[in-house]
Amino acid sequence: MFPREYRGVAFVVGLFVIVQLGALALVPEFAASGYQAVENPDNPANSVLYVVAIVAMTGLMLAAFRYDFDGAIRLLIVGVSAWLSWYVFSAIVPPLAAAVPAVAVAVGLLVHPEWYVIDTAGVLMGAGAAGLFGISFGLLPALILLAVLAVYDAVSVYGTEHMLSLAEGVMDLNIPVVLVIPLSLSYSLLDGESASDEAAGVGADEEVEGDANTDADVGVDADANAEVDNDATDAESEVAESPEPGDRDAFFIGLGDAVIPTVLIASAATFSPAADLSVPLLGVNLPALLAMVGTLGGLLVLMRWVIRGRAHAGLPLLNGGAIGGYLIGSVVAGVPLLEALGLATFF
Repeated sequence: MFPREYRGVAFVVGLFVIVQLGALALVPEFAASGYQAVENPDNPANSVLYVVAIVAMTGLMLAAFRYDFDGAIRLLIVGVSAWLSWYVFSAIVPPLAAAVPAVAVAVGLLVHPEWYVIDTAGVLMGAGAAGLFGISFGLLPALILLAVLAVYDAVSVYGTEHMLSLAEGVMDLNIPVVLVIPLSLSYSLLDGESASDEAAGVGADEEVEGDANTDADVGVDADANAEVDNDATDAESEVAESPEPGDRDAFFIGLGDAVIPTVLIASAATFSPAADLSVPLLGVNLPALLAMVGTLGGLLVLMRWVIRGRAHAGLPLLNGGAIGGYLIGSVVAGVPLLEALGLATFF
């Protein structure tokens, strides 16, 4: 791995941590504001509906790219970005005042979609989407969601490969369904060089989704359903084989890769009976903390593969790390396994 790629890995880890901490900081505010999207967060059917929405959004986006409706997709994602940003800013300032920076995010994406504008919007979207879904998905639905999307991501990247087609479609739109990781200080996304020529990461599904989860999974796809995720966020995968490690100036990872595992982190902080760790400004317990650690461990493995120049499905590693860390944290915190899995009410 080249030194500048070490810096790139550090940068993407930093973005993931900001999304995770942002979601944890937003969870108490979102819950107090009544932003929970479903009446019964413990209903496993919520996960099924979400996955269906992601698949449908993915198909819609692929059709839009095929029939040259790229502009409509771009406007949709920019609108979702403003919407999710409003949720984030409204946790800090009054709702009316929050509209000003939210609109500024949309204007920035339309007028000057440079990499730092896209990453800023992506972080805001990711934290907002994960926070909203975290308070709306109980422990069992969140675990089901992560497990199913990990399998779906692997199939869509290594099997049908439609996630790669989706990533190729969104890459040149300069929208925050992917996080841009520059490897040089002089890098510019707007210098006329096609992003798809350097795409290196594969991601997840997020639709932000609010969920946008690329796959569209970030859909809110997760990520609200900002379907950016998995839809767009699923723009997490890599588009084409990347240049040699030392030759590229940037690589890309789907926003859904950051959002989907963070949904479990936020859900654990909200619904786990484990004792709160009393961290200032954050609602976090040991299961949520170790889910964060597990996600970042999976990210480091993913980045090692990505830097070698091939597209990879991100969610199997990221979601697997999040689930493993969450379960270990639950056991250490003294939470019975059935309760940690959200199954206690069924027995």
